[in-house]
Amino acid sequence: MIIKLFKNPGFWIVTVILILITVPHYKEAISHPAVITYILERYGLDRHAFERIAYLIPIVSAGFVFGWKGSVITSIIALACMLPRALLLSNYRIDALFETSAVFIVGNITAFAFDALRRERENRIRLAALNKVSTAVSQSLELNQIMDYSIENIMSVMKIDAVLIFLVDRKAEELVLAAHQGASESFVDSVSRLKLGEGLNGAVALTGNPEFIDDSSLDPRLTRIAVKDEKIRSQLIVPMKSKGNVMGTLCVATRNRVRFKKEEVDTLIAIGSQIGIAIENAHLYQQERETSERLRISEERYRELFENAHDAILVHNMEGDIISVNMAASRLTGYELKELLTMNINALLTPEYRKTSRQILTRMREGEPVEQPYEQKIVTKKGTEAILTVAANVVRDHGRPVGYQYIARDVTRERRMQENLRYYLEQVTRAQEEERIRIARELHDDTIQALVVLARQLDELATSGNHMPVDQKVELENLRQDTNNIMSGIRRLSQDLRPPTLDRLGLIPALEWLADDVKKHSGLIVKLSVKGSERRLHPEAELLLFRIVQEALRNVWRHAEATEAKIKVEFTNRIKVTIKDNGKGFNVPDTIGDLAKDGRLGLVGMHERIQLIGGTLKMTSKPQKGTSLVIDVPL
Repeated sequence: MIIKLFKNPGFWIVTVILILITVPHYKEAISHPAVITYILERYGLDRHAFERIAYLIPIVSAGFVFGWKGSVITSIIALACMLPRALLLSNYRIDALFETSAVFIVGNITAFAFDALRRERENRIRLAALNKVSTAVSQSLELNQIMDYSIENIMSVMKIDAVLIFLVDRKAEELVLAAHQGASESFVDSVSRLKLGEGLNGAVALTGNPEFIDDSSLDPRLTRIAVKDEKIRSQLIVPMKSKGNVMGTLCVATRNRVRFKKEEVDTLIAIGSQIGIAIENAHLYQQERETSERLRISEERYRELFENAHDAILVHNMEGDIISVNMAASRLTGYELKELLTMNINALLTPEYRKTSRQILTRMREGEPVEQPYEQKIVTKKGTEAILTVAANVVRDHGRPVGYQYIARDVTRERRMQENLRYYLEQVTRAQEEERIRIARELHDDTIQALVVLARQLDELATSGNHMPVDQKVELENLRQDTNNIMSGIRRLSQDLRPPTLDRLGLIPALEWLADDVKKHSGLIVKLSVKGSERRLHPEAELLLFRIVQEALRNVWRHAEATEAKIKVEFTNRIKVTIKDNGKGFNVPDTIGDLAKDGRLGLVGMHERIQLIGGTLKMTSKPQKGTSLVIDVPL
């Protein structure tokens, strides 16, 4: 395990970053690059505070590379690096301890949030793949079509090099290669038929147990030299079962040594079971065409598979009357099977989701595309709400829709965890704003007042010193002017931390001040326009909208290479804020998680902030075409 850790480039990257931060943190003789020094002086930051904030980089990086455990370990190491200076060397011990704690907490919360989002995305992809295969199994009895469709889903979800599906030929006691992708024709010809028990796939078909092979070329069970010629290394082979019988094997292979995750193994086993069901159904379908007795047997077998499925399956007619459910649906809803078969689907749905459900079913019936799986809320027999991810399809008879089938999975616990993470994010945001207010107040009440007194003293000294040499008077005047410049900078910093205009006059005057301030200090032309009847919002909503616009303009100023930015605010029954620039733009990734990977954490922060007030953020951008952010919040 330790050797594998040392071979991971991510480990050394995180280690080097920690060293590059820690050494100057204690060795003050080592100065920062001129750019960083300039930024610190411009914003009045202490170099040690900046270095503590910089520890967030290895903490979050470790979270990306090694998951939340790596982030926790790295944050503990960073804490150990920061504490000696904070406790023993810092002149501002309380502030240093606060900054150290904040870095530790924020780093871990960020890593946990990213890790949860990544797992949720992976679970959603895996569930979508399972639902697609389940839908294919339920809608088609064409075995070749189901296998090809399943292979395409496996290749897209697991990112492997080759997929092979072998079917059992009971009469010949052989495995027959029925479908494949990613393998050469010479390899396919070599492994087209295997005896039961022969080689790796033959062993899995014989035992019925999944098998992981770290390096196929070194496995003593290998019987075909073509595997080495194909340079196949790691393999994961699962049986395709139906009612306990092995129908074949499903094999995924890579040309590099990899370690498959438990979730990937579970997904492949589930897909193998679905294909096993499809194989069984295909066999039953052939039998059904021969005699009516075989038709009755196939219906009973399908019913058994239906009832014993792990996911909840429910079928209702066009009027919404439930006509078929399995035991998993009974466990999910809390109703007995007999009770469900006397109910209408609307009795299970929460009132706010009934209309949404009808709209989705109508679109499906009319052949319109519907994103699946989608979320649905139901009310259980105990009166509690359950959140489901649902994949639905239309049941047709000779092309005529006669009902709908649902495959559902309970994700209530996962959603509650997401809500908790959102709550924690809200608390962190609130704490940040409270700290901004405190710092701004102290700058205004203490620092600026002290500088005012100093400026007056310098002015009096210069005025009273009639016999003072001219060069000393000039020096005093320069000191007084420097003091006034420092006061102006601190006033601007205080306003930037918490603009008093926002609290006294509201969002629009605060945005006008922000536009003028950015134009004054960056040279960027910022135009603000307002449409509709202006009104005050909830203080928290005004604050979050202001911070998002502030962050957006900061990104335009620093990164977009733009000359102009436009802010448009529209008031209706909603408030819509559009920030558009004429900068260099970029390719927008598909998900928020990809923004974080690309290092665009500011945009991720905007997205998270707007969610706190129930709004949405839409971003469009193209290289050399500028960027547009649209914020939409209900009033």
